[in-house]
Amino acid sequence: MSTSTFSLLDAFDLTGGERADTGEYAFSARHQVIPSGRAYGGEVVAQAVTAVTRTVGEDRSIHSFHGYFLRPGDVNESTTWTVDATRDGRGFSARAVTGTQKGKQIFTGLASFHTGSESVSHQLSAPDLPDPKSLPTSAELLAGSRVRDAQYWSHERHFDIRHHPGAVYTSVSGPRVHQQVVWLKAFQPLPDDAAVHRQALAYLCDYTLLEPALRYHGFAWADDGVVTASLDHAMWWHNDGRADEWIALVQDVPISGNGRALATGRIFDSNGVLLATVVQEGMVAFPARD
Repeated sequence: MSTSTFSLLDAFDLTGGERADTGEYAFSARHQVIPSGRAYGGEVVAQAVTAVTRTVGEDRSIHSFHGYFLRPGDVNESTTWTVDATRDGRGFSARAVTGTQKGKQIFTGLASFHTGSESVSHQLSAPDLPDPKSLPTSAELLAGSRVRDAQYWSHERHFDIRHHPGAVYTSVSGPRVHQQVVWLKAFQPLPDDAAVHRQALAYLCDYTLLEPALRYHGFAWADDGVVTASLDHAMWWHNDGRADEWIALVQDVPISGNGRALATGRIFDSNGVLLATVVQEGMVAFPARD
């Protein structure tokens, strides 16, 4: 379980509403204090998704989101989320959202909502995946470790995170490939609200999306000189599922170079239902090898 006094639901606890003078919506959100001092990227995306969701009717749900990280967020400062109700149509709604701290934009995004409709359907089948209970927890992998951030990785995140093939916290265990699977489950039971679980899926993605780049090139998070930063984030929700039950993030980094890496992920529930697809480009910097 997480020992953080700031819960996952605290991250979604936005205050505010519609501004009578402008017709825009403004919300305020707090951040979990983490060792880097920078707001966790998944938390930023999830708060943006939460803000836009607060401005649409219950007859429609978010199906896509595209955002850019403009500046690091300060964990000790609240973020103001301003939402422009760009369009409300018969079946779709569009929203623009901006996060600011001390008058400077840290994130901007666009979201689309849909009422849903009956249609033919298909999905890519889930790959054969290991049982998450057969994989070690982050706390078990890092027991006794004194590397930087070990306490946060082990005990202060809001999800039980289990890697296959092996984690890359302190060393690269398993083969040097640019794919991996991460099983995740929220430590905290979440309410029976599909919108909250969509927000939680947005939250969890940024934990590990760039990890296959580290794995392929043989670097671990604890290595001196390893620096990553999320640049943009795109996400599509396909089906509703629960983030407080086991879900699998099937990841790939098909290309890296020019100081960047492109990461893709597909999120399946334990029954093989495709819940969401996510794509992100991030900055990556690795130390020179002797």
